[in-house]
Amino acid sequence: MNIAATIGHNGPPDPIDTITAPFDDFRTEAEAWLDGTKVENEDQMKAADKLRGSMRDWRLALEKGQKSATAPLHDIYKAELERWKPTIEDAKRIEAGLVGILDGFKRKLAAEKAEAERIAQAAAWEATRKAQEAARLADATNIEATRAAAKAMEDAEAAQKAAMAASNDTVKGMRTVTKYATEDDRAALHWIAANDKPAVAEFIAEYVRRNHKTKEIAGVRVWTEKEAY
Repeated sequence: MNIAATIGHNGPPDPIDTITAPFDDFRTEAEAWLDGTKVENEDQMKAADKLRGSMRDWRLALEKGQKSATAPLHDIYKAELERWKPTIEDAKRIEAGLVGILDGFKRKLAAEKAEAERIAQAAAWEATRKAQEAARLADATNIEATRAAAKAMEDAEAAQKAAMAASNDTVKGMRTVTKYATEDDRAALHWIAANDKPAVAEFIAEYVRRNHKTKEIAGVRVWTEKEAY
């Protein structure tokens, strides 16, 4: 018996059990055939094929029952999706519109901040270089020289802090995206063929699968044969 039927056994019969009941004997007999032994003669073939037909009828009846049982739930699911959809789409439109009016200014501001960061980084490197040079040349017996070296080191540290602050000063609500454009199909195809053979093989297999019945494709052999179903 179906597990679901044992939960509410006082209720109506489970449709799975109802559909399965007429096929129980056929199923038991079919399971007995499935012991790893292959069919070896026509009589066995006819008997096994009759059972296969019964199991197919059982499977089709189950699929029909499944569809009938789930259709109301699926309709409720689809209706609820549609109920939410207009408001979600409107929220998306408003969000996209705001992104659109912000995009130009944010790009401009981001470029300005990137340039400010570049300048700050360059200034930090230069200040550090000067501090290191001053420290190297400073004579410990020359107080003015050592004071100048210390001041140069303070300036370098301040420049490094300014550069760090500039690198952290970013425009919120922006992201880095990678874009592409194929400018030479032939060159791209040759590169893929040379560097990603599995991708080419996958494309060929899928193309042949979709078109082998309607097109004569060079290098592809098409034939028919009989098989059990």
